[in-house]
Amino acid sequence: MFGWLRRWRGEVPLRGAPPVRRLKCYSAASGYVYEYFYEGHRPARRGTQQGAQYVFSVSADRKQFFPVSVFISERSLELFASKHGREVTGVERYAVAKMSLFQAFDERPSPGAMREEIHVGPADVEAIFERLGLT
Repeated sequence: MFGWLRRWRGEVPLRGAPPVRRLKCYSAASGYVYEYFYEGHRPARRGTQQGAQYVFSVSADRKQFFPVSVFISERSLELFASKHGREVTGVERYAVAKMSLFQAFDERPSPGAMREEIHVGPADVEAIFERLGLT
């Protein structure tokens, strides 16, 4: 309905979401059980950093959903690619975003703290690939 407003503000529409959203659950080390949907991703900029924003709808009470954004800088992915001699695929980029979301679920003390954007840096990318056995 307000797509014109997003375009006017310079936001690119989300893409890459599945045709049918699947509600998923995650029991966090913080003690909360989160439910979430993947909404899609889009190119984004944070200050001087180019990257991608992955957006999830999240709930900790099964009543109210709120957007949670994961920003992965292109520089972080480029450093990984140059170190390991291969490009990072689209599926792997999504895996980095999702694992970063899970890490925030585990580490942030409350659902209110989840409203702050998750920023993924080079060390985070390296640690996630190592944890997934993809290095």
